[in-house]
Amino acid sequence: MSGDNVLPLFVLPMVILPGEIQQLRIFEPRYRQMLDDCLLEQKSFGLVCDDEEKFNGWRGPRNFGCEVEIIHHETMGSNHFVEIIGTRKFQIDKVIEPALPPFSDQSMAELMPEVGIYPDLETILEQIPEDGDYHKLYLAAEVSYLENEFTVSEEQLEALTSALKSVIKSIGNNINVEHEILDEWVESRVAIIVKNDSDTLYSIASMTISDLEKKYEILSQSNSQEIYDEIMTNLTNIA
Repeated sequence: MSGDNVLPLFVLPMVILPGEIQQLRIFEPRYRQMLDDCLLEQKSFGLVCDDEEKFNGWRGPRNFGCEVEIIHHETMGSNHFVEIIGTRKFQIDKVIEPALPPFSDQSMAELMPEVGIYPDLETILEQIPEDGDYHKLYLAAEVSYLENEFTVSEEQLEALTSALKSVIKSIGNNINVEHEILDEWVESRVAIIVKNDSDTLYSIASMTISDLEKKYEILSQSNSQEIYDEIMTNLTNIA
């Protein structure tokens, strides 16, 4: 199953916003397979916060996610470390469930003789039914990409910049940045974060909001005013 609107999904309790850079450690067989596929085909994947609904025993995705590109990859033993950047926001139209259930499922018990020790990928792939329509270990989904058309007025940008400066200045004081260079230090960091373009709101949110539910709310919003209000409230609370 393929197409421009079908994305492999990395499902975990995490939210990434467009323009945000994050790091992942990949060790589960299903995600090692996904990583191999993406690197081989030079494809992106979708990072989606997990939900309660199960698909063939695995926790499924919430409705909104962010497409990500791999910007760096290295391998250390059985672990893969990737650096990713968020690109396009999307909404999930249809989940494509993985070919096999989790190792905790009774049907998979013989593959896990030792707790926490995964079998090799080839052994796992031998368990996939040949008559299935989808032969991957990871979830995928048909998605609709959502264009970011957010606008920020000059007044809003000024208010955001002022609030952000207060937060960063407090951080500078807490880490003992020298008083003589504090203002310059603050300005340099604000310049990295604040850009008057369509990703400005996401850029500020990714640098100042760590709460999972708040970040998901921002990702799922289609109204720039509501995103602005959420960011301003958060900046005011931490200033």
